[in-house]
Amino acid sequence: MLSKYSFLGGLSAAGAQIRNAGDSIAQAAASCRFKTGSELVTDELREAATCLDEACSKLKAAVQEAKEDDMDLLANVIELSIDPVQSTSTALEAAGACIMQKDPLATVGANLAVGGKNLTLLSTVIKKIDSANANAELSSQRMVFAADQMILAGNELQGIQPMKPKGKGWLKG
Repeated sequence: MLSKYSFLGGLSAAGAQIRNAGDSIAQAAASCRFKTGSELVTDELREAATCLDEACSKLKAAVQEAKEDDMDLLANVIELSIDPVQSTSTALEAAGACIMQKDPLATVGANLAVGGKNLTLLSTVIKKIDSANANAELSSQRMVFAADQMILAGNELQGIQPMKPKGKGWLKG
């Protein structure tokens, strides 16, 4: 029974902050369709960055708590998640700042793509937390999808076109 372990508090709080960041990113993406939504998009991106920054603090606490509960392997896995979360936070904050400063779209896109790549790294760590758990697998898959969409958006803002399949080979299933 896991309820006796104190690391669940920090890990649970970090997960809540990561979910909140995801909600903010989704709101920013939905608001992009409005020409007057730049302030809202900026606020949502920066809010997501703040949530991820807070998640880093909670993850650090979870590492300490897991070590206190003699769960060093779990502590090591949780520790692996801190850098991708912090890097994603920094990239989203930079993207929001670029929008505020009216920097070129390519700069905003580059920051979004970096954030997406870091989310991909985080998804592999999430899967490692409990590889036998179907929920961890599903969370990892959802994060990969979100990361791919963020990378795609970043690439489009940079003018990088996705590779299109040639011929009819893509029709085969």
